[in-house]
Amino acid sequence: MASDNSFMGEQKVGKLLLRFSIPCVLSLLISALYNIIDQIFIGNSEVGMLGIAATSVVFPLTIIAQAFAWCFGDGTAAFMSIAQGEEQQDLSIEARKKSRISKAIGTMTLLTFVMSLVILAIFYPLENQILYGFGASENSIGYANDYFTIILGFFPVFMLMNMMNAVIRADGSPTWSMISMAGGAVINIIFDPVFIYGCGWGVIGAAWATVMGQVVSLVVAIIYFCRSKVFRLSFKSLFIPDFHLMWTCIKLGVSSFITQISIVAISLTCNNMLAKYGALSVYGPDIPIAIIGIETKVFTIVINIVVGIVLGGQPIIGYNYGAGKIDRVRQTYKIVLIATLIVGAAVTILFEAYPQGVVSIFGTGTESDQYDASLYMQYGVYTFRIFLSLIIFTCVIKISSIFFQSLGKPIHAMIASLIRDIVFFIPLVCIIPVVAEKMEAGSGIFWLLFAAPAADLLGIIVTIILTVLIFKGLKKYELHMQQNAELAAKFTSEEASRPALETVSASSADEIFDMSYKPGNEPSESKAKLASKVLASETEEPGMNVSAEEIFDLTDHADTTADSADGAAGEDASKPAENKGE
Repeated sequence: MASDNSFMGEQKVGKLLLRFSIPCVLSLLISALYNIIDQIFIGNSEVGMLGIAATSVVFPLTIIAQAFAWCFGDGTAAFMSIAQGEEQQDLSIEARKKSRISKAIGTMTLLTFVMSLVILAIFYPLENQILYGFGASENSIGYANDYFTIILGFFPVFMLMNMMNAVIRADGSPTWSMISMAGGAVINIIFDPVFIYGCGWGVIGAAWATVMGQVVSLVVAIIYFCRSKVFRLSFKSLFIPDFHLMWTCIKLGVSSFITQISIVAISLTCNNMLAKYGALSVYGPDIPIAIIGIETKVFTIVINIVVGIVLGGQPIIGYNYGAGKIDRVRQTYKIVLIATLIVGAAVTILFEAYPQGVVSIFGTGTESDQYDASLYMQYGVYTFRIFLSLIIFTCVIKISSIFFQSLGKPIHAMIASLIRDIVFFIPLVCIIPVVAEKMEAGSGIFWLLFAAPAADLLGIIVTIILTVLIFKGLKKYELHMQQNAELAAKFTSEEASRPALETVSASSADEIFDMSYKPGNEPSESKAKLASKVLASETEEPGMNVSAEEIFDLTDHADTTADSADGAAGEDASKPAENKGE
């Protein structure tokens, strides 16, 4: 198995990133199209703005399901990448790692299916209450109900599709993931106009076109699982869960969960604020919700581009971090960051220069007794120019969170995921309109839009601090690996010049130590004691015994709890080392 993905530690980083990121970006863009295509067709149909408002209310509910799927899928993917990188350092654990990866994938696939049933059981009885809670009005609740009932019934398909495609990317096959998502999107694009316009089904037709596409995507993913590269699922791995591996993968994927759930929290809070303060303004409750729904879809496209870039780099980062090749980790992050800044700058220029063109794609708003089309476009222009004015910072925050996750740093990743959306945006979107309304009646709905750039500015400051701390830690780890290599080379050279001893030699001690040491640990004190003891045994008293047991007594005091994936690998690696000592 190690040889299958060893190229990730050898080929040029730029070439690898291009190879992995393009399919990831396309795959995620196609995923975003599922909802966007529906909104484009609905917005240009006789249902119009109310249809957009209805699907905008349903959108955050699908994100809840996606949050669990991405948590389980991205966590499993991170575990796979780090584990394969560790194998490159110690090939003796290859078979054991292969078994653990298969168990992890089987366990998380089962968990995804079970969680989808739990969500179904919760959402169906409370459907109306949930839709009203997420901002549906008396005008849009009927459309929202029709759309959500069908979408909800296929949540198991939707969640499995997303979880399995994350695993496929980590297995070194991003093109397969892209094919899976593209197949579903093509079906959705074909049947949307047929069902919406041809059959006259409106939002119900859009829902059926969407779920048909999801079924196709899942079928392609299942086909790949039957011919995967580095894992093989069996009845035992798929239906007998390993709870330790389950917890490990959940921890590694928690930042993806938080990122998605933060979208839900934002939508819930924002929709309620929009409905409340929109009703106090000339726009009414439905126009702001429809416009923010369009903004969310466009925002998703931008974020999926940069997230696709960093997800393409995730197996490269995880593999090389596990293998101790820190310079390649730095190179990957640098390229991802530059690409992210370019994307962020380009869309900022577009949104500032031509926002009305973006809004018009989803319909221009038809005059009716309920709302004014000119107000619809006016609020759309305000939203894109103000709400998304610092989207470049949002992009950097999102890719940084996934970068931390790829290194097996769930705490840093969780902070980066929470800081912009939960810690800053939600309080600001609640406070700003209240203050504005006190200053000028009816202005709250306008000033609410400034909550996003303010949160972006505060969030990027915290993200920069976290990134600096991470790179300082990587530097220390790199220096430690260099010292290890120099020490091993020194004693290997000395051993070559004299007869082999029956005791454990310095190079053997170093090898045993390396088996115990895993990325994230800082056993400098234990290493120093070990080195001193071995030096004394080889220089002052050449016949002195240094047993493998003593070496492990020294290394066992190292901090082996940096992350669960690394701890498990250290436990596996200690067994062959003990046998060697005996």
